[in-house]
Amino acid sequence: MANTATLKLEDKEITLPILIGSEGERAIDTRKLRADTGYICYDQGYGNTGSCESTITYLDGDNGILRHRGYPIEQLAAHSNYVETAYLVIYGELPNAEQRLKFGKLLRENATVAPQMQKFFDAFPKDAPPMVMLSSMVGALASYHPELATNNFETDLKNFDQSAAVLISKIRTIGAMIYRHQKGLPFIFPKDLPFADNFLHMMFSEPYEDYKIIPEVSHALNLLLLLHADHEQNCSTSTVRMVGSSAANIFTSLSSGIGALSGPLHGGANTAVMQMLQSIHDEGDDGTRFVEAAKQGNKSNRLMGFGHPVYRNYDPRATIIGKACDEVLAKLGIKDPLLDIAKRLEHAALNEDYFISRKLYPNVDFYSGIIMRALGIPTSMFTVIFAIGRAPGQIANWREVASNAKGRIYRPRQIFNGHPQRDYTPMNLR
Repeated sequence: MANTATLKLEDKEITLPILIGSEGERAIDTRKLRADTGYICYDQGYGNTGSCESTITYLDGDNGILRHRGYPIEQLAAHSNYVETAYLVIYGELPNAEQRLKFGKLLRENATVAPQMQKFFDAFPKDAPPMVMLSSMVGALASYHPELATNNFETDLKNFDQSAAVLISKIRTIGAMIYRHQKGLPFIFPKDLPFADNFLHMMFSEPYEDYKIIPEVSHALNLLLLLHADHEQNCSTSTVRMVGSSAANIFTSLSSGIGALSGPLHGGANTAVMQMLQSIHDEGDDGTRFVEAAKQGNKSNRLMGFGHPVYRNYDPRATIIGKACDEVLAKLGIKDPLLDIAKRLEHAALNEDYFISRKLYPNVDFYSGIIMRALGIPTSMFTVIFAIGRAPGQIANWREVASNAKGRIYRPRQIFNGHPQRDYTPMNLR
């Protein structure tokens, strides 16, 4: 296979290197194209642009493959847990017993939010968007840990282990505090519990009555977080890399990523699923009419939580969380008309040719919305759970940017379609 590509521009031929990834991915290296020719590549939305080289996550959407550091997501979901997978994503290898203990100890030591920072919640309205609060609070962590947020890559990397633990642990605590704030409830502080159990404790305990842990619920939440730990160069992770490339500290960078994640086309997609189900129910439909209208091309009956912009096959995470969803619903004995509608839509998508031929399979957002509703988590908090789970991937990507000595600030180009040069017109002549 040739290791160069030839591009014909007017009467010139330009030779461009070809990069080949460890899984056979191929890319034409156009980094010197503008300097050598004056041309740039136009790729709206960067859908065909490789913005970086990374060793963290491999995603093959055509074949439904997702691997973290080489490990298939199916194996991690079956044998690992969120904290161990977070360590793998961040540090590149599964931890040995000593490393796992040390990492867990760091998470426990950094779970509590400073008392002065807790007062920030008093300034937020009760109905403030949860992701706005989460982004603000994560950004504010830089002011409480200035030694970890110097905006100097060399210094910040020396303290990286501490920063990573602060973020993973405190994002979880802040998420629970956001829920309590919106409910007008007193904060419940972390205990010496497993990661997912601690989150459920901080959300649902009462001052004199601790939340009773249900193993199936804890397992489902742990699995949900694990399945969201990283997903290659998605919108929010790319935002973290973009901001981090300016040498911005890890807290500021993740705060920006959380802002990107809040959008309904990204982390907010699971919220849109529940809104769709509620709308179907409010119209007195059990899902049958909605499915038929969707098959007729009615755009107002858009199936939320089906299909994926990257996967052209079944989302491997959906297979895993779909099974867990069935187990939790059966265990809890939940009777919910929205969940009944969801199961009817799922059955149609998996069995009817209209959906199969268009590869409109249920994705992870579809099942995550259902499972979080079953766990008693309100729709407003869905994207916060997503953000807690995604923290390891964003942290790992920030580290790759900070560790790249040859890195440069991210700076996309554009094709300008505005006015050509024109002269200023005085007010009396306009």
